[in-house]
Amino acid sequence: MKESATFHIIERDEWKKLNSDGIAPLSSNELQELKGLNDQISITDVEEVYIPIVHVLDAYLKNYEYLQAQKNKFLKKEVIHKPYIIGIAGSVAVGKSTTARLLQTMLSRVYKEKSVELITTDGFLYPNKTLVEKNIMNRKGFPESYDMQQLISFLGDVKNGKSSVVSPVYSHEFYDIIEGEEHVLEQPDILIVEGINVLQLPANQQIYISDFFDFSIFVDAEAALIEKWYLERFGLLLSTAFKQPGNYYSSYAEGDREAAFEMARGVWKTVNLENLKEFILPTKNRAELIIHKTDNHYIDQILLKKY
Repeated sequence: MKESATFHIIERDEWKKLNSDGIAPLSSNELQELKGLNDQISITDVEEVYIPIVHVLDAYLKNYEYLQAQKNKFLKKEVIHKPYIIGIAGSVAVGKSTTARLLQTMLSRVYKEKSVELITTDGFLYPNKTLVEKNIMNRKGFPESYDMQQLISFLGDVKNGKSSVVSPVYSHEFYDIIEGEEHVLEQPDILIVEGINVLQLPANQQIYISDFFDFSIFVDAEAALIEKWYLERFGLLLSTAFKQPGNYYSSYAEGDREAAFEMARGVWKTVNLENLKEFILPTKNRAELIIHKTDNHYIDQILLKKY
């Protein structure tokens, strides 16, 4: 096992030996339904990588529940249901959504008596109309394009045990917030929050999103690989979802394919890569656990924080 100043760096061959359960708690068909477009993941990945991650989460969760009980006992306070919140961060197209959905399913199977919910921070993007008014439509995905106050208030309500906490709904099909639609969260036991911005330190805020997290994961890969995955996914979408009437990108699916890819490469360079380097990558070391990927989304290392 290698070491850095703050992380245990564990190679996959060593990490997989920590799986004492052996068999994945889901089938190959279920895994196919969970994985994102162009994200390569297998039952072997679940058994060798994700089951040991669930063991780590179990240890953290039990310590969290014990600490909450002892704190309430010391303060002579009534026990208030406070969910365990897991943050999952990483670049666009790195596969963090698949990781989030997979962990939600696995934790639901492990903790059959607990409710495990998942939200993404996409719902807290400003509507396109607001982005246009602020003249930051070309900065969509950057920190200033999110309603951070709304997101922080939402997480505060969830963490403090409020029932029926609502959040906006974002559509990737229409590339916008859906007006009039809401997602209702009913006091989950475990909440997974997935998004590129979950570990960032927003300007002019006394409370950060990560203040509400009890455990955080960063999905990591080299920028050149993520660009490759981003463009591969874009190509698949051009042939599938983008062809649907009303899709935000339908004009690119109907037009010249090379021109569409030229646009996508420009978006990667001026938006996603810049965002990754300036705002996402600097948050990596704030995570408790880092999942590192190489070619074809192969996970070769797990980094677990020492302290």
